[in-house]
Amino acid sequence: MSARPARFASVDALRGLTVAAMLLVNTPGDWSHVYAPLLHAEWHGITPTDLVFPFFLFIVGVSISLGIVSRAEAGAPRDRLVRALLWRAAKIIALGLALHLFAYLMLDRPYFRPWGVLQRIGLCFACAGLIALYVTPRLQWALIAAILLGYWALLAPFGYAAYTHLPARVDTALFAPWLYQWDATLGRGQDPEGLLSTLPALATTLLGVRAGAWLRADALRRMVMAGAAALVAGLAWAMVFPLNKALWTSSYVLFTAGCALLALALAHAAVERRGWPAVGRRFGANAIAAYVGAAVMTYLLLGLGWMEPLYRKGFADWMTPQVGPYLPSLAFALAFVGVWWWVVWAMDRRGWYLKV
Repeated sequence: MSARPARFASVDALRGLTVAAMLLVNTPGDWSHVYAPLLHAEWHGITPTDLVFPFFLFIVGVSISLGIVSRAEAGAPRDRLVRALLWRAAKIIALGLALHLFAYLMLDRPYFRPWGVLQRIGLCFACAGLIALYVTPRLQWALIAAILLGYWALLAPFGYAAYTHLPARVDTALFAPWLYQWDATLGRGQDPEGLLSTLPALATTLLGVRAGAWLRADALRRMVMAGAAALVAGLAWAMVFPLNKALWTSSYVLFTAGCALLALALAHAAVERRGWPAVGRRFGANAIAAYVGAAVMTYLLLGLGWMEPLYRKGFADWMTPQVGPYLPSLAFALAFVGVWWWVVWAMDRRGWYLKV
């Protein structure tokens, strides 16, 4: 019988705050009036919103180390772990495809989009989990470096402009027009969760795996030093390979992983060492339920035509004359997060946890 892996409340808290941030930036009342930090960078550059998805993938890697790797080290059969890993990854991918099918039907979109957030999470979870089980830590570091340098070498000859970069060319050749963005006049498309850019996203997840090993060893100082080094290295690299979420550039991987490492170190110091409350833990314990449930709610409200009147009558009509259009839009997003905070709070109280 293998020992039950240790559960870190700080990881649940950081995961939960990340999911709450996802909901906040995905559901403003009015997309025409959103504060700049709550929008993605238009192309090159980074905003706080651009940290959300890499934080989640990084935490996926941390969870692999805390769960799968620790079970393997405790003697659990690897073939059983691999089957469970691949089955869970397949369910995450299937759930992402089902969500996109629901959006396609509810919102009358012209194309079904096969790529997406959950699909990328599932792919990175499967690949990083297999690597964590069968590749030594030293070789994992070498693989991370090879991915980041190789991705730079692949993209550099084509440049980093929208629609003409190599990931866009690959996605257009293989999946057009079923992409997040499709320009029929150019005959080109691009997808921020497309095929080729999933490769550096795997590096983000593997960096989380290594951070999870440091967390298990309580190596807080190493986490802080590595986080600061990755952040500085990412900024330096950005001078020749720009920070870009849509391309998931190698500089973006290092910079966001550095931020995530520092956030994890802070959460660990606050929660496990000092005993502070694990704010966000309930969101983290039911992350999939919150993300999928919020997406279904959004598609239903939009598809039924209820989103706009709900925002207008509940927020904009009486708030805008007093404070302008931006604060009501933010208030709607905060209320949406509040609804789902209540849902996950109620689920946690009853011991209900959606496991995929």
